[in-house]
Amino acid sequence: MNNKEKLFSRKLAPQNSARMVETIYGCKWSLTVYQLLANGVNRPGEMVRSVEGLSTKVLNQCLKKNVEFGILQKNVFNELPPRVEYEVTEFGEKFLAILDQLDTLQQEIDRLLS
Repeated sequence: MNNKEKLFSRKLAPQNSARMVETIYGCKWSLTVYQLLANGVNRPGEMVRSVEGLSTKVLNQCLKKNVEFGILQKNVFNELPPRVEYEVTEFGEKFLAILDQLDTLQQEIDRLLS
């Protein structure tokens, strides 16, 4: 046996970012929400009205998870009736750029396999 000191330790997958990507892709509505926000639809009621099959309950769960991850920011306006809007955070912009890269990679894989 060689008694030389090891130069490298085992590389592990980044747990938090991997969980975040898995959770976002696991929610079938997150990508749709990002698309709505990119097109200026930032109020929950308008989001529900804009997408067939999207319920208020599911949307609220999706938005809450995205806010917890820091991808989206919830803005509550002190008005009557109350107004709530969502926007992508600076961190969210970085995260969405990674999702775009994953989409591009998937397209390349699809081309290779077809």
